[in-house]
Amino acid sequence: MINYVLIVCMTLMGSAASIFFKRASGSEGILKLIMNINLYIGGFLYVAAAVNIIVLRSLDYSVVLPLSSVTYIWTMVLSYFILKESITARKLAGVFCIVAGAVCVAV
Repeated sequence: MINYVLIVCMTLMGSAASIFFKRASGSEGILKLIMNINLYIGGFLYVAAAVNIIVLRSLDYSVVLPLSSVTYIWTMVLSYFILKESITARKLAGVFCIVAGAVCVAV
């Protein structure tokens, strides 16, 4: 059970890292990008999301990797609330496919 909690944490951190990278990408010029704190927070979160290495000790890779696709769902939700992006029917259909595929592989 703890492994699945770690996978959820891993995917959430990976998604949050993408949000910080998106914010950093608004910097004008390479110097401002390098000085943007969002770049470093995103990088730290990506490294922290590498917790899947620990999970791989006790779960099959064929289970861990498909479950990591939940990152895309978190990204859509965080983008909606933080970046004010819209959620379309097409995006929801994609989420349904991701969830269905992850369930099929994990069960």
